[in-house]
Formats: sequence, structure tokens, C-alpha cells
Amino acid sequence: MTLRFVLVPQWQGSPSPRAMRLVDGVAALQSDLPASATSAVPVPLEAGDEQGTGISRYTSVQLVRERTSVVLQDVDGPFVVVGGDCGVSAAGIAVAANRHPDVAVVWFDAHPDLNSPESSPSGAFAGMVLRAAIDNGDIASERVVLAGARSWDAGEETFAADVGLRIFTANDLDDPSALADAVAATGADAVYLHIDLDVLDPADLDGLLDPEPFGVSSSALVAAIRALRARFPLAGATLAAYAPGALETEQAADDAATILRIIAALD
Repeated sequence: MTLRFVLVPQWQGSPSPRAMRLVDGVAALQSDLPASATSAVPVPLEAGDEQGTGISRYTSVQLVRERTSVVLQDVDGPFVVVGGDCGVSAAGIAVAANRHPDVAVVWFDAHPDLNSPESSPSGAFAGMVLRAAIDNGDIASERVVLAGARSWDAGEETFAADVGLRIFTANDLDDPSALADAVAATGADAVYLHIDLDVLDPADLDGLLDPEPFGVSSSALVAAIRALRARFPLAGATLAAYAPGALETEQAADDAATILRIIAALD
């Protein structure tokens, strides 16, 4: 079945002062996606208010989640939520888990996004989204596999240890079959793949909002996705955090080629 793409140019969940580049990133990716298989979620212009939640710009983030959920409900089959910041995965995971109760989430990200409002140093929802999905009961911690995370806050480390999350380092992803075996060990019958592009090494992609050194190579990421897809149906995916800024034409072309290989591996 053909993948459907849902564009969500949310920037309000990011802590970065360059967060508006995420809007440009979605626009850049849209030009390479089939128009007939693409839908867009309107994102408010305003930053939004915390409303006492401990989550920065909460009202806008919550509104976008609600709008994304509505759009995804009308999508049959596997979908890719194209962000925007990582917070766009909240709706995707919830919808996928409702359709596939035994789904596993593989979280490809330089950051584990396991903060709570109490532990977060920034209050940004992008750094809380996976923790929120677990705490809300959208996905059980036993069915989560972290892949490529290398920039942790203290509260995230404590939570991951407390719940016993499966963790693959960037180097571990050199063996894609091991990752697929770890997902199989969860008892999952489908996968949701969250792919924050900063899981990649900065040498492999220029348009990263929050580059972290010693990341995964694009070839290793593609191989890992293909290994997972060979063994599990795709319930859904997120492709997040492309922030090209003012890239030179050659750099933009290189980025596009890398991202298209990732998208092709999802199909």
C-alpha cells in the first residue's frame, strides 16, 4: 500500500531559537513528495501559552496534536508524519497504537525525549514527547527501543533505567539485524518508526537543527529501517527536524538525496 504523508510544520515544541527553520524544512520536503499522497495540517502562527502545564507553548502544541489526529484518522494504511519538531509524533503514535495494539516504537533520535515537565530544563515538548506517550499509556515502555541517542539529560537517564528501556547506541546500529531482533523480543506485530534526522552524524546531513557529533551514518540508518521493514508491517512513521536554513544549492541537493533514501526505505 502506498505511503501517505501528513505534513505538520510545527515549531512550537522546539526549544531552539532557530525553530522557525523547521517550517522551511517541511516546505522543502513537500516538493519531493507525491502531491496525491500528501495532506497538510494547519499550524497556528502564535507561539501559544503554557497554561500552568510546565510545557512551553502548550496551547499551540495541543491544538496541532488534535488537528493531526483528525487528519490521521482519515488515512488508511501506513502514514508518515512529516515535521516539524519531534512533538508531531504524539498524534502519530497514539493513532498507530489504537490500530495496532501490539505495535513497537523504535525511536531514532540523538535525544531520547524522555523528560517530564518537572525534569525538563527547557519546558519544550519536543524533549518530552516519548515520555508523554509512555506515561499516557499510548505505548508501553516494554515496546520502546531507543536507537542512536547520545545527548541525555539526567532525568531522562533515570527514567530509562527505572523502566528498563532497550537502548541501541549509534555504534550498535552497525548490526541492523540486532535491532530487528530486539523489536521482535517485545512481541510486536508492527512498528512505528520515529526518525529525528539528528540521529544522523552531522557529516551526513547539513540541515540539522540540533546536530550532535558521533551519530549514525545514513547508510546504517537506511539498513536498520530496511531490516525492520523486512520483518514487521509499518504502522506509521515520523520524519522530523529537518531545518535547512539558507543552504547552498549543492548542500540542499545532497540533503534531499539522503532524506529520499530514508523515505524509500520506509515504503
